[in-house]
Amino acid sequence: MVSLIDTHCHVYMEQFDQDLDEVIKSAKRQGIQHILMPNVDEDSVNRLHHLADTYPGFCIPMMGLHPCDVEEDWSEELDRLLAWFDKRDYIAVGEIGLDLFWDKTTLDRQSLALKRQIEFAIDRNLPVVLHTRDSTDKTLDILAEYKGSNLRGVLHCFSGSLEQAQRAIKLNMMLGIGGVLTFKNAGVAEVVKQIDLEHMIVETDAPYLPPVPHRGKRNEPAYVYHVAAFLAELRGQGLAEIGRVTTENAKRLFGVV
Repeated sequence: MVSLIDTHCHVYMEQFDQDLDEVIKSAKRQGIQHILMPNVDEDSVNRLHHLADTYPGFCIPMMGLHPCDVEEDWSEELDRLLAWFDKRDYIAVGEIGLDLFWDKTTLDRQSLALKRQIEFAIDRNLPVVLHTRDSTDKTLDILAEYKGSNLRGVLHCFSGSLEQAQRAIKLNMMLGIGGVLTFKNAGVAEVVKQIDLEHMIVETDAPYLPPVPHRGKRNEPAYVYHVAAFLAELRGQGLAEIGRVTTENAKRLFGVV
């Protein structure tokens, strides 16, 4: 059995309420060692903590404010979210970043929230998990402001160009490879073939973005296997090697064992 880590999964969301235990069991049967869970906003905190407490050491939490949830009162909400780091353990600051797909008018406050969370991560010596939908270059520009610090992390759901991938790697970022890799004409497959595997981790983003052959259905952590299998075939490497290296990469980045 191939060992894998789903490095980005919202398994605490209501889409899993009816069959959560079976979803977790299915993931374990598939060889998933850990499910790493990014937070999105204040409303998701209780669900996140409940999963972390119900499946300790398997469902592992992060804490952060998602760019789509950066409202006008973002600073006060972020105060409350970051205060959790003094009460509980988290492996990363995430999910944070920029999203210019849904609303470009909030870019200024998204950028302020991102910078504050980056600086918090640097201060706490924690990695960041970055959402970069329609905003990869702008996000990389912000990361470049912190070059030379201990900043490290991952561009979650990477689907950018080779140039963007190389720039991210130079900024001490890994590439989070998920279901988009398996989509026809997505473009990321050609990029992934040209990047060393040491810069990649695998993820699902469940319940979103299910990989082939599950498109159109709810995504779940066990399906990270399909991402790894597609990556192995694409690169002409054994699945066991893909599992070993991406798992080592995830453990090194997030400090999980």
